[in-house]
Amino acid sequence: MNLPIEVGCFSLDSERRFFNDRRQLRYYAEPALNPSFDLKDGFKDRYVKRDESVKEKLDHILRWITSNKAKVTTKDSSKPTLDVDFVMWRGHLTKLLTTPYENREGWMFAVTRFRGTIYISEVETEAARRDRDNRTERHSEMMYWGYKFEQYMCADKIESSPDPSGVVNTNEAYCTVVRTRLATHKLLFSGEVDCRVREPKDPPSCYVELKTSAEICTPKQRSNFHRFKLLKWWAQSFMPGVPQVVAGFRDHDGIVVKVETFQISKMSQLIKGENNCWKPTVCMNFCNDFLTFVKDVVSEDDPSVVYLFSWEPRRDVGFTIHRDSQYGFLPEWYINEITRTDT
Repeated sequence: MNLPIEVGCFSLDSERRFFNDRRQLRYYAEPALNPSFDLKDGFKDRYVKRDESVKEKLDHILRWITSNKAKVTTKDSSKPTLDVDFVMWRGHLTKLLTTPYENREGWMFAVTRFRGTIYISEVETEAARRDRDNRTERHSEMMYWGYKFEQYMCADKIESSPDPSGVVNTNEAYCTVVRTRLATHKLLFSGEVDCRVREPKDPPSCYVELKTSAEICTPKQRSNFHRFKLLKWWAQSFMPGVPQVVAGFRDHDGIVVKVETFQISKMSQLIKGENNCWKPTVCMNFCNDFLTFVKDVVSEDDPSVVYLFSWEPRRDVGFTIHRDSQYGFLPEWYINEITRTDT
């Protein structure tokens, strides 16, 4: 695994419009010792929720690629190609890294090869769609709590303070674009970043991931936190090189009782005492093996041919091949823009 390098970033505004800049980047504000933030505040009257039924696929990353072609294309051939093996969202990598320890949720990825580069885009499984359609009010409110915590912890400008009286709008996002290498695989991926520290550090080491979690009152809860939560947090932040997670521990009523910082590099130390706990190497090896398998299987270089890879807990990864189907996800404008530069 090479050190991740940020090659760019982009912002999505309150209407989900793409901007090739840092306008949505927020600044981390150190909280008081016992903050008692009320995460329920604003759920009923100051919450604009992104429409999850709109499937954006890889569109925002593709928009970034076409706006920054010089940064990612090779110059040494008559046909410019991306100088990477894989393009995907950071969330896809998180799912792959955690697969060896996942026993509840399967996944499905649409994969296509175009100009030598393999593009991976998630497809919502039937089970995930059912869960989304049948979400309880309590579940929706608890999802809001995570966004509300960010509002308490982030300032819009380097010199300002957080404003928890504002609207929480989950259309807004700031995303980093990262290049890294896992074994022989050259990856380009993007992921949302919550905020950065105010000190003058370079990305990605300046970034902070914000999380909420139920307060830990018993040894069993601590063990579950180590086994499940920390795995997800590690997998999400390790690949893009985000060094720390700041967690708000909240009670049953959504009041934050404690804020704690976790260094990604020390997470595997924290779980040392747990029996049969997750191991970073197991996660990395599975991800590497899956990407190798995909490289072998996805042989046709044609964006109208999509390989659908799926996995369910306690099963092997399977795939099917689809031509000119509803699974195609590289838009016409992107294919044209990449081919337009042919000499």
